[in-house]
Amino acid sequence: NGYGSHTFKMVNSDGERNYVKFHYKTDQKIECLDVEEAGRLSGANPDFGLQDLYEAIAKKDFPSWSMSIQVMSFEEAEKWKFNPFDLTKVWPHGEFPLIPVGKLT
Repeated sequence: NGYGSHTFKMVNSDGERNYVKFHYKTDQKIECLDVEEAGRLSGANPDFGLQDLYEAIAKKDFPSWSMSIQVMSFEEAEKWKFNPFDLTKVWPHGEFPLIPVGKLT
């Protein structure tokens, strides 16, 4: 998964401006290695993740990510409890829910 830490300004065709944050969530399942297997692979095959990607693509199992955005209006930003550009803060999903916008393939 990927989460944009930066805040961007987007302007729609009507000239309305909003701040947005981008989110990318894998459509593949996430598998974790246990400590012993990770240690073994780091010495035996340090490119394991890259190999896994190449093998998946060879099988036509192409990776993809669902893309969503969070939107904050300029008015909300002026009144919000913290600076929306602060990289150390996360916009709460309760107040700024994820809006699905597409897929990266």
